[in-house]
Amino acid sequence: MIFTPSINNKVIMRTSDQENKYQRAQARVGELKEFYNHLGIYLIFVVFFLALNYFTSGYFWAIFPILGWGLGILGHAANTFRWNPFFSKDWEQRKIDEYLRNDDLK
Repeated sequence: MIFTPSINNKVIMRTSDQENKYQRAQARVGELKEFYNHLGIYLIFVVFFLALNYFTSGYFWAIFPILGWGLGILGHAANTFRWNPFFSKDWEQRKIDEYLRNDDLK
């Protein structure tokens, strides 16, 4: 059991299950915070790259770092928001069922 102070300075007791949920929620919030920080930095640098490109040359070179970093942002977003179009939960369940059926036949 872990004792933590509540909002009005009363001590509350949490069981290990509650503590595990709290730690998972805290980790999830940390992931979201990291993603939004990454996105914010990316947007600042997009403006910087576009301005630098505008003032330095006629060739639109800024598209390369913007697209490259943008792909990294998409990957980070997919990881943060648990999005995978190729291996969904439905796909996982079908494969599990398939392996269970094949295992029963052997």
